[in-house]
Amino acid sequence: MFTWYRELDAVGRRTFWACFGGWALDALDVQIYSFVVPALIALWHITNAQAGLLATSALVVSAFGGWASGMLADRIGRARLLMIMVAWFAFFTFLSGFTQNFQQLLIVRGLQGFGFGGEWAAGSVLIGEVIRGADRGKVVGTVQSAWAFGWAAAAILATIIFQLLPQEIAWRALFFIGILPALLIVYIRAYVPEPEIFKAAALSAERRGSFEIFGSELLPTTLLGAALATGAQGGYYAITTFLPTFLRNARHLTVMGTGGYLAVIIIGSWCGYIVSAYLNDIIGRRKNFFIFSVGSLVIVIAYTQTDISDRTMLVLGFPLGFFASGIFSGMGPVLTELFPTSVRGTGQGFCYNFGRGIGAFFPTLVGMLSASVPLGTAIGIFAAISYAIVILAAVTLPETRGRELVAN
Repeated sequence: MFTWYRELDAVGRRTFWACFGGWALDALDVQIYSFVVPALIALWHITNAQAGLLATSALVVSAFGGWASGMLADRIGRARLLMIMVAWFAFFTFLSGFTQNFQQLLIVRGLQGFGFGGEWAAGSVLIGEVIRGADRGKVVGTVQSAWAFGWAAAAILATIIFQLLPQEIAWRALFFIGILPALLIVYIRAYVPEPEIFKAAALSAERRGSFEIFGSELLPTTLLGAALATGAQGGYYAITTFLPTFLRNARHLTVMGTGGYLAVIIIGSWCGYIVSAYLNDIIGRRKNFFIFSVGSLVIVIAYTQTDISDRTMLVLGFPLGFFASGIFSGMGPVLTELFPTSVRGTGQGFCYNFGRGIGAFFPTLVGMLSASVPLGTAIGIFAAISYAIVILAAVTLPETRGRELVAN
């Protein structure tokens, strides 16, 4: 199953673990917020709409961070930028623990989002350029599965800390833990070089400008890539931002009970990442996106819109995580393969983070709509819109499975 790993050289393995660790720690810092939302609502007396806005602020700024980082990755290097972005999001997650009110946290969360967006842009193109075309879907998708590990770590830490500490202290402690990803910088600096294909492109006399992704040749690709990312991320954030709140307030579960339900979803997420990673190389990128978007749509509706027992909801948590997360395994490979090397960071950074920027408004819209309809209904409506966009983009994009990269 992991023959591809045995066939990697030392540099390839080190790059894999640097990107895997970076994405897992990024997930830890980002998902911590979803677990402090119930505490902030109780302590600061903020509304669901304001809680959604806090999530949106980070995601909107992450869109700019991802695009800016993508352009920088094409100039100063993928590995170097990865170190900068890891330090950035770790510092501002830590700083979030010192905030005293909604306005302060809104600003700090926005700044944290800049590094969040930049880390994906740097790490995705870095691992994508190191791996051969036949294995790119499996390897980049496996790196994407690191999100489940970071999410699980956040869930475990939240469950433990909220049991041990009063909530007015516990939420701050969770944010303080967010400084830990900074330790990854030491590893990257010591063991991860720039990809050879990037070095060759940097020496080429025919370099493209960063804004060529909006030129006539690449514009259709850029628009479709952005639409694909918008749908996937809009659906994901509409679901996960309010999922702990939905379980605790709508389903009336305890903190420990919520942790159990989330554990099933997170395990399903990891399985979805891995299965999707391999399917990307077996059946192709387009078919895989179609399968996972349809699966996500069906399961989200069943999870939030139907009158089911808590036991059935627990069971449905596995496919919910499987489809909603697994859809992302194809994102890195397809965006790597759609753009030429000289603007690959720019193209990936823009498309993925444009999608994140638009999808970022979905938590706010879910929060606003939940003032007039049940929270589960609000989540389901925006998830349905999101996955419909993925389906349309998936059937329109070209198939890139197995495409080898060249230094252009």
